[in-house]
Amino acid sequence: MHRTLFYVPIVCFVIIMGVLAWAFTLEDASRLPSVLIDRPFPAFELPIVKTGVLVTEQDLKGRPALVNVWATWCANCLIEHPLFMELKDEVPIFGINYNDDTDKAKAWLRRHRDPYQFSIVDIEGKLAIDLGVYGAPETYVIDAEGAIQYRHVGIVSREDWELTLAPLLSRLESR
Repeated sequence: MHRTLFYVPIVCFVIIMGVLAWAFTLEDASRLPSVLIDRPFPAFELPIVKTGVLVTEQDLKGRPALVNVWATWCANCLIEHPLFMELKDEVPIFGINYNDDTDKAKAWLRRHRDPYQFSIVDIEGKLAIDLGVYGAPETYVIDAEGAIQYRHVGIVSREDWELTLAPLLSRLESR
């Protein structure tokens, strides 16, 4: 009995090291695979941060757009925010306020200005879980029908916008 207990920490250590070794083989953390590519945006019915009006996945449809997962506690969200402010007239951007306090989110949007068509309250993180979110920020490209076409994990930089997101959105617009 005591001998088998000796091996439990060793086995756990080996498993953890194996997972970490696999994670370090990923070329780019922002290119984590998503099983949702080419699938409809997950169904939801949640309130808008500013108004409390309920919206659904149907409200994201109409033209290609960005869906950005953000939070007031997310330092990296503030880094990418100025770029979204520049892009807000060029492309529809919807927000998902993830695992956050709604009053703090309202104040954050007032203080830093609001680039979103609307931002969804996801206090419990259920929508984020349905999307497979690892953490904020994450940004998704959806087509006009609301299907997820691309997932970007981490800060969206100008380079990410120019080399990946803008060309993809342009192709989706011309469909």
